[in-house]
Amino acid sequence: MPTSHDLNGLMKFLSRDEWRECFEEVFDDHFGPILGEGDMEFEDLAEVLGDDRVMNLWGCAFEDFLTQDFEGEPSNIVDEYLKRRGWKENAQTRAYMGALRTSVMSLYEVSDVVPGQSFMARDLLRGGEPIAVKEGTATKTLKQWDKIAARIVPVLGKNILTGGVLPFTREATQSLFDALLDVFGKKNARKLPAIRDEDLRAVAFTFTLIWGFDALGKALDMPMLQNAEGDEFMFHDVRFPLAAGATQQDIAARLNGIAGMSQENAQFWNWLEYMPPGEDKPKEAGTLSLDTAMDSSWRVLGNVELKGGFLCLSANSAERAEKGTALIQRALGDLVRTPLTEIRTIQQMMAERPAKDGRTPRETYRKLSQEQDDSEAGVWSIVCFYVPRASRGRGLASALLDGAIDHAFAKGARTIEAYPVDQASPSYRFMGFREMFVARGFHEIGMAGSRRHVMRLER
Repeated sequence: MPTSHDLNGLMKFLSRDEWRECFEEVFDDHFGPILGEGDMEFEDLAEVLGDDRVMNLWGCAFEDFLTQDFEGEPSNIVDEYLKRRGWKENAQTRAYMGALRTSVMSLYEVSDVVPGQSFMARDLLRGGEPIAVKEGTATKTLKQWDKIAARIVPVLGKNILTGGVLPFTREATQSLFDALLDVFGKKNARKLPAIRDEDLRAVAFTFTLIWGFDALGKALDMPMLQNAEGDEFMFHDVRFPLAAGATQQDIAARLNGIAGMSQENAQFWNWLEYMPPGEDKPKEAGTLSLDTAMDSSWRVLGNVELKGGFLCLSANSAERAEKGTALIQRALGDLVRTPLTEIRTIQQMMAERPAKDGRTPRETYRKLSQEQDDSEAGVWSIVCFYVPRASRGRGLASALLDGAIDHAFAKGARTIEAYPVDQASPSYRFMGFREMFVARGFHEIGMAGSRRHVMRLER
């Protein structure tokens, strides 16, 4: 028997081609900037934030999708589903779906929490008196004056929370107000004006983006990382100079005699250790455990590679590097000489990665549009602009664009590609406005999603 909040029928409807494509546009609004900034796929988010939090984020995007009208007929998935399949649902489920159809994501301040029963919610964006919300699960963890981004909908005489609820930190709350002030505030305004439901509905993705960037920043700023044995992450590159006369065949034969050395190709080995599930060393509080496994039981302790006149061992802790060095010296004997070791922290390795600004070769980014041809060479992309609010309206974005064009062509670009939006667009405004690119000779070649124009300038 379906529950009153069962959306399984709607989710199945989502698999239809006409709705799947529409949902991809909404999904891109909610997650595109986060995934692009971190150069990751959606599945990677769960590795950092956890499955439950990521599915909650997905739920926020899905609920936003349920409110949207698209071109053509049918224009809204809830309307179409209730028309075709509504007879299968009970009265509460139909009422819940109808309430979601017109729902609005907003930021609420929590008070008067009765665990397992209810709380009072004050809308910080639209104003008005606090309202009573019937809620069982969330009230077990909510505290007085917490801030949550949520949809509160009336269903059969009661106000209830929908599935997508995001707890906002103080920093995320301030970032949200700043972002909404950028969109809805007048120039130099310091106070957010009253926002209409339809306007707030148009920027629902902003809540997901602000929460996602805040949560990722905190998750990645862990005080300590450790491997499965509980050793602190410290990358060791141990380089053994090859002795005169040592051949690749000699080296390979000796390495293959070491237990756990698995040869991948003529010059590369994975150093493995069997570790049954559940035998990892317990983590200390405040640590994050990271490691690589070939499958559920074989853990990668390091890699060994022949590079020129050196045999190189890479490991992620001092303990593994010491153990691997001893194994190699014992097995290879006089085929290698005394090794040299380079040690780097995670922070140092990240600092060594080439920085990406908004004007780099396109292949350094994840795919920027579905029509992108990765075989093209010499295509540079301009993907974002940032001008402090107090300095806007002075032509700085235009000056930045001129500088980016000059820089790209000076560095050998043959084509510059950009993804601006119309002036009235509620999202992706950081990618610049279309008119600014048209004025500099860019021409449109297609669309990326429903809002971003794919534009090019050739030399």
